[in-house]
Amino acid sequence: MSDFTLQNPVFATYVVAACLMILKAVAMSWLTVVRMVGANAGFRNPEDMKKTPMNPKPHSGQVGPNESVDRIRRIHLNDLENIPFFLVAGLLYVTTAPDLVLAQWLFYGYVVSRLLHFIAYLSAQIHEVRATLWTVGSVILIYMTGATLAKALGY
Repeated sequence: MSDFTLQNPVFATYVVAACLMILKAVAMSWLTVVRMVGANAGFRNPEDMKKTPMNPKPHSGQVGPNESVDRIRRIHLNDLENIPFFLVAGLLYVTTAPDLVLAQWLFYGYVVSRLLHFIAYLSAQIHEVRATLWTVGSVILIYMTGATLAKALGY
């Protein structure tokens, strides 16, 4: 059986987790727009202050920092700094033919850690809470990468 087929339950588990992470990252772009429109602020470019049907009453406060919008941008940036590593490490880990239950714990554990990290960040939890949730995901990535490297080196 090929490692990369949905008939392989480890790969199918990876696919579900990867799709959830991709959708989460893409959703952050949409959430940024929703926050910008709701606040009528947080725009980045001077041309965004021009009068248009979507912006009938532009004002100088629309461009520049807005904590509500910028918080979503920071969460999105954190995702863009972390999720690609999961997508690669998880795919490589599939090639090691890991135990299904272990793979499920790792893949879904990563997803849960990122979703909880999002909630903690969105609700302005202290750094230690966010860092703990980030660490869970990071340890999962380190484990999968180390296991893959060990297998590739013949250990």
